[in-house]
Amino acid sequence: MSIISANPALEQLLGKSLPELCAHEHMTEAEIRARIDHGSLTLLGNPLHKGVRPTLIGQPARVKVNANIGTSPLTSDGNSELDKLRVAETAGADAVMDLSTAGDLDGIRQRMLAATPLPVGTVPIYGLAQQCTESGRDPAGFEPSELLAEVAKQAEQGVDFMTLHCGLTKRGAELAQDGSRKLGIVSRGGAILARWMRRTGQENPLLTHYDEILEICRKHNVVISLGDGLRPGAGVDAGDPAQWEEVLTLGVLARRSWAAGVQVMIEGPGHVPLHLVQAQIQGIKRATFGAPLYVLGPLVTDTAAGRDHIAGAIGGALAAQYGADFLCYLTPAEHLCLPDAKDVHEGVLASRIAAQAGETALGRPWAIAREAAMCEARLGLNWQGMAEAALDPCLVRQRSQGIEHGKECGMCGKFCAIRMAEPE
Repeated sequence: MSIISANPALEQLLGKSLPELCAHEHMTEAEIRARIDHGSLTLLGNPLHKGVRPTLIGQPARVKVNANIGTSPLTSDGNSELDKLRVAETAGADAVMDLSTAGDLDGIRQRMLAATPLPVGTVPIYGLAQQCTESGRDPAGFEPSELLAEVAKQAEQGVDFMTLHCGLTKRGAELAQDGSRKLGIVSRGGAILARWMRRTGQENPLLTHYDEILEICRKHNVVISLGDGLRPGAGVDAGDPAQWEEVLTLGVLARRSWAAGVQVMIEGPGHVPLHLVQAQIQGIKRATFGAPLYVLGPLVTDTAAGRDHIAGAIGGALAAQYGADFLCYLTPAEHLCLPDAKDVHEGVLASRIAAQAGETALGRPWAIAREAAMCEARLGLNWQGMAEAALDPCLVRQRSQGIEHGKECGMCGKFCAIRMAEPE
C-alpha cells in the first residue's frame, strides 16, 4: 500500500492542490505523487487548518524557509507573536513554527492557525512541560498517556507538522552526557526527554508509543518532523557518536512511518564547521533514505553571537546545494534572547538568500531566471527591475529612492562603469 492510498487526509489535500503545486514546483502530477509515495517529498497541510496553503518539502521541489516564533517565560505576549507571524509571512517564509513555552499556549496556537495560510508547526512536548510545571511537577514529570493526548489535541486543532524527538534513545542520551561532548544536549525537547528517561529508567515514550503516534498523525495528515534532540550545539561535537546514534534511528522510524501511510521530515544538524557541511548533509540524507531534510542553519561557526543569521545563511547555502530541503532560519537574537519583529524579518531574508544561492548552484531554473533578471536590470540601470528581481524589493526601493531609470547610482555617480562602457 502506498503512502497516499493509506492516508485519506493526504489524498484529499492532493486532490485540491495538485494543479497549483505542479505550476509552482515545475513538476507533473505523476512525479509529485510518485515522490510522495517514495518518501522523498512531503506535503504539509492538515485539512483541519482552514485555508492552509499546501506546501511541498523535498527533492526536487523548491527549497523552503521556516521561521520560528513564540513566547518564552521571560517574554509572553501573544499579540507580539502574531505581529511576528505577519512579518515572517511578508518577508517570504514558507512555514512557521510556534515554539511558545509561556502564556495561554492553546490560545496562541489557535490564533496563529486562524491568522495564516502558512503551514504551522509545533513541539508538543513544550505544552506538556508547561502543564507539568503549572501543576507543581517537574517539567519531565509526565505520563506517556499525557504526551499522546497533547499530540492528539494539537493535531485536532489543525497543526500541520510537529517536531517529535522519537529517535532519541536511552543509549543516545547517555552518549551525549558521558563527558565526551563539549556542549551536551542543546535541544530543549531533547533535554526534557533525556531527563524523563533518567528519572524513570525507561525508554523514550515517543519511541515506545510510536505506532500510536502514527495513528494520530495519519488521521489528520500531520507530518512528523523527526526531531534532532542530539544535534551538535558546538562545531566540535558535529558527527559524534550521539548524533549518529539518533540519525540511524530516525532512518528506521522514517521507513516505519511510510509503511503506515504517514509523512515525515528529518531534522538535521545545528552547529557544523564549514568543511563538514557536505559530509553531514549527504550522510544524513543517505542514512534516512532520502527523506526531506529540515536543517537549523547549520551554523558554520560558534562565534557569531548577535549575527548568527549570517553564520546560518552560510551553512544553509551549502546545505541546500548538498541536498537539504527546508531551512529553519536563525535570527540575530539566536542564543541571546527572544527575537523581535525586526529579527524575524532579517532571519527570513538571510535564509531566503541561502536558498537562492544553493538553488543557483544546483542550476534550478527559477533561481537562474532570478539571477538573469537582476543582471539584465543592472545592465539597463533599471531600478524598478532590480527591485523586482531582488529578494527584498522594499529595501531596494528604499535605497534607490529618487534615482530615475537610466541614471547612475548614488555610489558611482559620473564614474558609473556601465555608463562609461556605453558607446558614445
